[in-house]
Amino acid sequence: MAADMKSIKLRIKSVQGTMQITKAMELVASSKLRKAKERADNCKPYFKVLHETLQDIAGGYVGFSSAYVKKPVNDKYCYVVIAGDRGMAGGYNANVFKRLEADSAGKDIMVLPIGKKAVEYCQRKNIEMLTEDFATVAEVSVADCFSIANILCREFKAGRFGHIELCYTQFISMLSQSPDSFPILPLPDLVADSVDGEKQKKLEQTLYDPNPEDVFEIIVPEYLAGLLYSGVCESIASELAARRTAMDAATKNAGEMIEQLNLFYNRARQAGITQEITEIVAGAEGV
Repeated sequence: MAADMKSIKLRIKSVQGTMQITKAMELVASSKLRKAKERADNCKPYFKVLHETLQDIAGGYVGFSSAYVKKPVNDKYCYVVIAGDRGMAGGYNANVFKRLEADSAGKDIMVLPIGKKAVEYCQRKNIEMLTEDFATVAEVSVADCFSIANILCREFKAGRFGHIELCYTQFISMLSQSPDSFPILPLPDLVADSVDGEKQKKLEQTLYDPNPEDVFEIIVPEYLAGLLYSGVCESIASELAARRTAMDAATKNAGEMIEQLNLFYNRARQAGITQEITEIVAGAEGV
């Protein structure tokens, strides 16, 4: 009986230690989450304006031609996969990889991983990687996103792959994050089959120096970098929200487990006391 009580006591201390860790991780995630969410919200207007500018240039000129809007000859896909650097975030990383597997089924792919978990996944699955230079998502800056965009544009124009897709986690709310994947190059949707006459006339009056094609070639990497940075910010916010939720659930489970163990301990202690009283009474009756 004493051995059972001792093991229960040790188990209670162990769970209490785990609960302190999960509570601390929950508080850290909560403190970082607000800043990450603000950063994700602040970069969206920049991306929106760039996207509209690309649409105006591509749709406002007859016979517009660019390597970024031509139909690709190479059917190979390059996925930019944004995952976390650590675990203990519920199904955050696993859901991103499931989305990648669903979207890339039957395709010839390579991956540009952002985040340690993305690199580990590619190594485990023997997936070709474009580069491993951005393995720590928490350290990816705006300058890094421009570097990634330049690498993608250079390799795309060289014909190493014909499609680029972004696979990341969309931040919906504190309690909801959804993995998403969508194409970012080429940009066939930017060249409209028909443009409104009034808008066409207005766009033709816009002057681009030296010419629309050169401006477009410069803006596309900017557009790509803004899109990648937005994806990184949303993914970081999603990871923190998922970790906060997971750690909150773990803390509550630990509290419930401690209550149950205390109940078992009290029952074992009461049984021990009852047994001692029974033995004393039996001994007294035998005298």
